[in-house]
Amino acid sequence: MIRGLWRLGLSLWLVCVAPAKAQDVTHEILSFDDLDGWAEDDHAAALSVFLNTCPDMKDLDWRSLCALAQQRPDARGFFELFFRPVMMSEGKPALFTGYFEPELHGATRPDGRYRYPVYREPPEARLSNPWLTRREIETTDVMRGRGLEIAWVDDPVELFFLQIQGSGRIRLENGQVIRVGYAGANGHPYRSIGVELVQRGIYSVHQVSAEVIKNWVRRNPEAGRELLFHNPSYVFFRRLDNVPAERGPLGAMNRSVTTLRTVAVDPAFVPLGAPVWVEKDGDGPIRRLMMAQDTGSAIKGAQRADIFFGTGDAAGQAAGRLRDPGRMVVLMPIQRAYAMLPEQEP
Repeated sequence: MIRGLWRLGLSLWLVCVAPAKAQDVTHEILSFDDLDGWAEDDHAAALSVFLNTCPDMKDLDWRSLCALAQQRPDARGFFELFFRPVMMSEGKPALFTGYFEPELHGATRPDGRYRYPVYREPPEARLSNPWLTRREIETTDVMRGRGLEIAWVDDPVELFFLQIQGSGRIRLENGQVIRVGYAGANGHPYRSIGVELVQRGIYSVHQVSAEVIKNWVRRNPEAGRELLFHNPSYVFFRRLDNVPAERGPLGAMNRSVTTLRTVAVDPAFVPLGAPVWVEKDGDGPIRRLMMAQDTGSAIKGAQRADIFFGTGDAAGQAAGRLRDPGRMVVLMPIQRAYAMLPEQEP
């Protein structure tokens, strides 16, 4: 499973979206004047983020534009001269959610406080699909005594959410940080514990958030543990020692993502690495050029996007609250943009 597939915006747990078919999507070429707030954005900052991943794009037109961008042209002029804004629509309203990189407290050796292991993937899990369930992994000795522990953390609920996000940081008591990223999974389908709480009648849909779930599990330790077992999927990690602490976690393009400049998209519609103009409405409107550098298992459709909010608790709270409408416009190379239009009948 792609690394980015585990970076779910936390509010997505309440949504199950059927994938759209590419032939059902309409395409409209807009002008840059149609983009609300375009002139006010920091285009140079967006160009720098584009340069993080454009060398990894394979198609010739993208690679040519990347070579031009590496010459550091005037950023706004570069985008306006070589791209056209394309509005893709399936007849569904746009939905923006958020994701983040959690930071947990941990240790390299277990003790009375740090008792919950962050595991590497065992070789048998790679060879068997599906492998053991979450319950079997956590309640048996199958993982113990094998040197598979990367670290131990102090909160099983935060560890569960780390698996949902798929990457994070573990801060040690000496101030050092271990960065971890997605390495594999046990092959069982993800089941939403937010949806389960709603189905049990404990909360209504509009009440459920990441913090609400965490607090309920902590207030009800035995029932809470059983609730976490409702999701049989289990994620294994690897250390990311080569990613500098000041950089973001690795996205689906295996490059660091950037706070409020990276967006996770559905690659069936939006090429990874493409510039995406985000017009997020609701509380704290956003008008900003971002880069499609990540994916998510619940990010399905031409107008679905997950905005990266950064690292730590504040970023997590902001990401967890986000569930807003708006629109997303993809900047495409000029010839590619016009090729997406339907053929005109004679």
